[in-house]
Amino acid sequence: MQIKKYYRFIRLFSMMLILLSVTACFLSPAAHKFDTSAFLKLQTNQIDKSAQILLAVDDSSFFLTRTTLYAMEKRGDTWQMALEPFNIVIGGKGFAPPGEKREGDGKTPSGIYSLKMTFGYEATIGTKMPYRQVLADDIWVDDPNADDYNHWTKKQESGAASYEIMKRDDNLYKYGIIIEYNTNPVIKGNGSAIFMHVWKGENIPTAGCVAMSEENILKILDWLDPAASPIIITGIRN
Repeated sequence: MQIKKYYRFIRLFSMMLILLSVTACFLSPAAHKFDTSAFLKLQTNQIDKSAQILLAVDDSSFFLTRTTLYAMEKRGDTWQMALEPFNIVIGGKGFAPPGEKREGDGKTPSGIYSLKMTFGYEATIGTKMPYRQVLADDIWVDDPNADDYNHWTKKQESGAASYEIMKRDDNLYKYGIIIEYNTNPVIKGNGSAIFMHVWKGENIPTAGCVAMSEENILKILDWLDPAASPIIITGIRN
């Protein structure tokens, strides 16, 4: 009897070790790390004019739901990591498939988009990118029926029924980068005001933007260079 109990214990212990090993595999960052270099080699025709790329990757595993931002820069003919990857948050409904983003759907658009303009509450910030200070009467129009839909304008100059106030009380737009989604041309109803900005919290999704800690967006702002024609690629699954 003692021998049987001993073998039962050994089998149970072995099963626990296997389960722990599998769990560790899923939880390990290396187990689901996105292969950035391999991905960029496949995108040569779409990104050949850029030397700075941000990759917003659905880096979820069986146990974890998370999105990661990778900052890559081209040195010679090789893409290399420019900053340590970090967690970001996106729309509460996840990534919209390419071409399916719609106004108010709570999704972040998938695709490749230019980064041309930054903004914030201060008169100047540490960035080489074009910068615009946000003032109290600045709005971004999200009314699909308005002539200035998906444009930054002044409240007194717009007849839009719906808009976002850019000088927010919660400081989410204290630092921001405009993602050039649905900007040229603007298609009414396909989504507006898609930015990179400061998050409300690491587990709080956005309405469709890409958000991160203040510390990390400052790193991105310092790194971006208009001479490198920076872009962001969103919605990638590994």
